[in-house]
Amino acid sequence: MSDPAPDKGALMRMATYAAVGTATVLIVIKLTAWMATGSMALLSTLIDSLLDAGASLVNLIAVRHALQPADRDHRFGHGKAEPLAGMAQSAFVAGSGLFLIIEAAGRLADPQPITRPLVGIYVMAASIFLTLALVLFQKYVVAKTKSMAVGADSLHYTGDVLINGSVIVSLLLAQQFDVSFVDPLFAIGIALFLMWNALGIARSSMDHLMDREFPEAEREKIKQIARTHPGVRNAHDLRTRSSGAQSFIQLHLEMDGRLPLVEAHAIADAVEAKLRQAFSDAEVIIHQDPTGIKEEHPEFK
Repeated sequence: MSDPAPDKGALMRMATYAAVGTATVLIVIKLTAWMATGSMALLSTLIDSLLDAGASLVNLIAVRHALQPADRDHRFGHGKAEPLAGMAQSAFVAGSGLFLIIEAAGRLADPQPITRPLVGIYVMAASIFLTLALVLFQKYVVAKTKSMAVGADSLHYTGDVLINGSVIVSLLLAQQFDVSFVDPLFAIGIALFLMWNALGIARSSMDHLMDREFPEAEREKIKQIARTHPGVRNAHDLRTRSSGAQSFIQLHLEMDGRLPLVEAHAIADAVEAKLRQAFSDAEVIIHQDPTGIKEEHPEFK
């Protein structure tokens, strides 16, 4: 007997709770390590964790709202809360990157020695372990739910794994070779990486908010499924969009105009069932057209 499918809403909520909890633990240990070492690169990861906690908290609220069922005032559900949270995250991350560049530039002009670098190295190693465990869980949740908000949060923490590794390298160089200028240089590199991630999150969020079409490969798959039914002569005017974890597919099916309405309806239901099987989170709307009738339909390349 196969295992029952996991509750997608429960998985998404668990991912948001795990992210907030992990970020809180990381803030505490990184704050302690920064106060002990004075490392600029460590400060950069502390600020990143503070912003991660804020962004993850926004995610938690957004996911709870997005999972609310459709109601009278929101007939398409509340899924847009997820890309809105993504836009907030991108602003958080970009702001942190800009702050780090300013702070690192000041440290380059006035270098400061790093004390007790081993403390920072141990803390970064612990941070990598905790963050990697969170990322693996988030990726599992994204694979099961396709949640944009959890995916954006996972991108943050994936970057954190790399960032924490770079801080260890920075601290080792400072310990072995006493080169204080390397620390702020690593901080600037981390800041640029964060700002690049912020741009990716903003683009993905904007695509959802502006109802961008599915990728072309998925659109072709939808057309192929629709046209393989023997009762369908053609399919046109396909429109797709996503709203959080919910997707929407709308298309017109051309059938023999002499078919009784009940048969045409049965054909549309069969195509809809196949589309729902291929796109389990999609709401499918099908319009039935008789062949041979000339109608104006928008053409999109």
